Amino acid sequence: MSAKSAINKEVFIPHDEKMLAAVQVKRRTKKKIPFLATGGQGDYMTFICLSVTNKKPSHISITKVKQFQGSSAFVKRSQWTIDQLRQVNGIDPNKDCPEFDLMFENAFDQWVAGSAGEKCTFVQILHHTCQRYSSARKPEFVNCQSKLLGGNSILHSAADSVTSAVQKASQALNERGERLGRAEERTADMMNSAEQFAVTAHKLAMKHKC
Repeated sequence: MSAKSAINKEVFIPHDEKMLAAVQVKRRTKKKIPFLATGGQGDYMTFICLSVTNKKPSHISITKVKQFQGSSAFVKRSQWTIDQLRQVNGIDPNKDCPEFDLMFENAFDQWVAGSAGEKCTFVQILHHTCQRYSSARKPEFVNCQSKLLGGNSILHSAADSVTSAVQKASQALNERGERLGRAEERTADMMNSAEQFAVTAHKLAMKHKC
């Protein structure tokens, strides 16, 4: 089971939530905290997760989840509602990069994702979710590539791929139908020819008998 699947199973499903997206991150600037909240020092992995409640009306949350070294458990550390999100900074609007910032009402974090692709996917799903679920005051997305905010997005590309597949399948069926139609026409012509041959042969046989 992947880490993201495990997080969804351990952290969100028990609270009747569904994880929409998650990205593994590290801080670009480390905080000077000598001891962790658990009371000791150690390494850990951090994930920023986006989730939605299964019950209506839907509530969207952004949650910081950690897994400490030597433990298989995932721990929820901080959580914000989507309405507390004020700004998402993609850092560079001209190229893919793994860095991004999240600004909330009471917090500001500078992150670097495991890869530019992971960051782009997370930001795009976050933007789509904000447009769908946020109240009148939607968070600001700055320095983000246009493909993440609409246009040639991953979501639109997926939809285009499905449409293209349907069109190709339809074309193949049409071509197959045309081939079948031509085959049926040839078969009918052959049957007509055979019938005409049989009639001619019968006439010649009767004439020979006479």
